[in-house]
Amino acid sequence: MNVLNISKSNWIKIGVFFGFLAIAITDANAATTGLEFKGLYDMLLGWAEGYLGKALAIGAFLIGSLIGFARATAMPALIGIVFAIVFSVGPGIISGMMTAVI
Repeated sequence: MNVLNISKSNWIKIGVFFGFLAIAITDANAATTGLEFKGLYDMLLGWAEGYLGKALAIGAFLIGSLIGFARATAMPALIGIVFAIVFSVGPGIISGMMTAVI
């Protein structure tokens, strides 16, 4: 028995909307709280900016170069270079965005 005369698919849409709303409300405090995740953040940032990120970037470039040589095109090598740039500049940009004062 449907008292409000709302279909099942509309109930699902309403539930999804309120689920996203609940996530958005908790995300508002994500930049100011959550010291329990600082260790994880430092570890991932170290990986991305350290030797792991450099190794992945060089590996992507080398694999892209080999694929590009096999296909006689430079596009895979360029994608490897873009990957290297994202790994070197990306973490700093993300960190700057998250700590910016509005």
